[in-house]
Amino acid sequence: MIGKLKGLVDEIGADWLIVDVNGVGYLVTCSRRTLEALPEPGGLVTLSIETKVSEDAIRLIGFTSDLERDWFRLLLSVQGVGTRVALGVLGTLTPADLARAIALEDKKAVSAAPGVGPKVAARIVAELKDKAPASTNLNAVLDVGVALGVADAADTASASMRDAVSALVNLGYPQVQAASAISGAVRKLEPGASAEQLIRQGLKELAR
Repeated sequence: MIGKLKGLVDEIGADWLIVDVNGVGYLVTCSRRTLEALPEPGGLVTLSIETKVSEDAIRLIGFTSDLERDWFRLLLSVQGVGTRVALGVLGTLTPADLARAIALEDKKAVSAAPGVGPKVAARIVAELKDKAPASTNLNAVLDVGVALGVADAADTASASMRDAVSALVNLGYPQVQAASAISGAVRKLEPGASAEQLIRQGLKELAR
């Protein structure tokens, strides 16, 4: 199995590129976002690779990072999500955006990806709620200025949220599930709630 490719960009197509590795050209399927991040032909590129083997073909799927590849694998575990849909999601949302959308149960953000209808978006949010890759960036998931629109005292609110989520994670809750609970707590409490208040309300959200 091929796990990583490092070589020169030889050619770029609508949803693929050819990576020249010491004279051997590897055809790699990629998301729109990955293709947009590539250097011009002749430039050096390193891609994390997911190798898909079928009866009549070996297909290479390329990603800009191991984290993006981990999310691709998780997306494929959702009923109704295949390679095309998973790449559509990752072509629309960064791993941090996807983690945030799942934590906030933002089905609308997920359904913005091509090929993702409301039912599939709902399944993605529900089935991946407690399955974020371990390397998901907690700060990105809890970017309150973007995800919750908290304009006033954003730094204080952000620090309290992070402390509260860290506490729930230390209690054994999965990171995205903890982030979702604290996000729900923020909506119900007064602005400027302390980490302790958020933890108590977050535990109530988890107990539902």
